[in-house]
Amino acid sequence: MKYSKLIALLFLLSYQVQFAQFTDEINSNRPGKSMMAFAVGKKIIQVESGLTYVSENHNNLNYTAKGFIGELGLRYGVWKEELEAILEVQYQRDNFKSSYLNEGRSGIKQLTLGAKYLVYDPFKNYEEKPNLYSWKANHSFKWRQLYPAVAVYAGANFSLGDNPFNYAPSNIEESPFSPKVSVIAQNHFGSRWVLVTNITYDKITSDFKSLNYVLTLTRGFNAEWSGFIENQGYSGDYYSDGIMRVGAAYLIGKDMQVDASLGKNFKNTPELLTVGVGFSWRFSATYEEVKLEKDNGSKMDKKMKKKGEKESKKRKDGVDLE
Repeated sequence: MKYSKLIALLFLLSYQVQFAQFTDEINSNRPGKSMMAFAVGKKIIQVESGLTYVSENHNNLNYTAKGFIGELGLRYGVWKEELEAILEVQYQRDNFKSSYLNEGRSGIKQLTLGAKYLVYDPFKNYEEKPNLYSWKANHSFKWRQLYPAVAVYAGANFSLGDNPFNYAPSNIEESPFSPKVSVIAQNHFGSRWVLVTNITYDKITSDFKSLNYVLTLTRGFNAEWSGFIENQGYSGDYYSDGIMRVGAAYLIGKDMQVDASLGKNFKNTPELLTVGVGFSWRFSATYEEVKLEKDNGSKMDKKMKKKGEKESKKRKDGVDLE
């Protein structure tokens, strides 16, 4: 009887259908600046908003700028489970002071429209079967955790009028349109740790082109709280920098999250300090559930499955297997 129960358990754990990327709880890119590899899910609408206080102080040019940045991200799952469209908008308003100027500045700092596609998921069509004879094997480090999920992103930056927030000389005008591409990797280490890596070539074909990276390490503390630490780097002709951020997020419900973060760069030309809060919300009523059929398994798997089904049928017919 014990042996037949083990066979039945094995059959249940290796069930041949798994669900795709949609999760029971919201999965937001906030409060970090990196973009996760996974999409929100087909026909899911997700809003990620934030308000950030920014303080800028340039030692060499002897100026300060203090104000706020409003951030809005819209994500929508289209066509396939692995694909989403993304709109990102940043509006900044601050007060700029120098030895010869004191003025208020405002404008759209960033307007980007693009799409992201999940190219590789290491756990798609994969079901880890338990080792019935070894507790150590079931709880040991899994090398598959080192395989990242990989996504690609392509988009375009749009400049609406003069942007007073770039670091180029006044005679250099920003292009009204410039491409942006990214490669995204996401690793899951156990059930609590997530590492996201973004490599981005931004504002291609313009004078403001730059090669950037973001590394974000997130840890879940319990069902509601998570924290992160992040390093972001820029390398361009007019601006290069490195920024560290830390922060936390709290899950209000399965479709809502609030967050807070603190950021500081590594230099004083200019010196930057940011303090932000944010809110993410997901509308999931229109989600279309997508099932991924898995591989039928080896001959041994089929044999064990068939044997389990046969013995289960005998039990229903009242036959004692012992």
